[in-house]
Amino acid sequence: MARDSYDDSYSRPVRRLLLAVLVILLFVFVLIWRIDNPRVERMRAAVIDRYVPNMEWMMAPVTGIARMAEDFQSYARLFEQNQELRRELQQMRAWREAALQLEQENARLLDLNRVQLDPALTFVTGIVLADSGSPFRRSVLLNVGARDGILDGWATMDGLGVVGRISGVGESTSRVLLLTDAASRIPVTIMPSGQQALLMGDNSGTPVLDFIDDPQDVAAGDRIVTSGDGGLFPPGLLVGQAVFTSDGRMRARLSADLRRLNFMRVMRSHPGTTLDTPADLIGPPWPPEGMALDEDGGLVPADAVGSEAPEATP
Repeated sequence: MARDSYDDSYSRPVRRLLLAVLVILLFVFVLIWRIDNPRVERMRAAVIDRYVPNMEWMMAPVTGIARMAEDFQSYARLFEQNQELRRELQQMRAWREAALQLEQENARLLDLNRVQLDPALTFVTGIVLADSGSPFRRSVLLNVGARDGILDGWATMDGLGVVGRISGVGESTSRVLLLTDAASRIPVTIMPSGQQALLMGDNSGTPVLDFIDDPQDVAAGDRIVTSGDGGLFPPGLLVGQAVFTSDGRMRARLSADLRRLNFMRVMRSHPGTTLDTPADLIGPPWPPEGMALDEDGGLVPADAVGSEAPEATP
């Protein structure tokens, strides 16, 4: 019993001493490793060359575990992206069905009114040469200009949403003032409520929606399109969606990706035809004068229908 007490009283100070020496050695080692000196640097390089290659077998388990953790994280990210893509695909299918129904309805309405639309709105595709933006200005340069028929004020799109408008035209280049620029002001319509608003840039990624008649009728996620008021932009071009930010203001999340602008469409805007009377939109009376519709809906001379009618009467 006395022997065990003696050994314990003797070994405890020795352990403390060894621990203190180990701590001091580690501190000195770290201090030397951090010293910025050519000699110390050569010594560090010599130590690394001497011992690190021989310790690969010790680092193999750690490296394997680290790779397994990275693979697991990558798998988790892929799984989340797959789920997100599945949800987006389901939404796209619903939107596709809605678009097909609207297209069919529009075709029926056009057929009933026999409205012939003039394809006056065409576009010119340009390549973004440079981003001339700054903390106080948001604009880009295109490789199309006056020689391509570009005019100042025309709208530009990235294929999905409105990007901005032409604010300067050269012979072979033109400048596009983005919607996020503080000098940008365009009239828009918020759907489906039909509220009119003014989209104003403030050099941030989400322009401000202001001068709304009834803000209570606008909800987050409502579509924003150009209204065409003032003849600045053609009506119906997609701008983005309405959002409410932390500052309490209503803003627009743009559909165009301003961070990845490689190509742009410059929309050729031609003056529209002024309608003097509402009847100008609707075609002449149907069927035309002197013609009639047969049982199959086709056009036949009115005399032929009139001559057949008595025969059908008993």
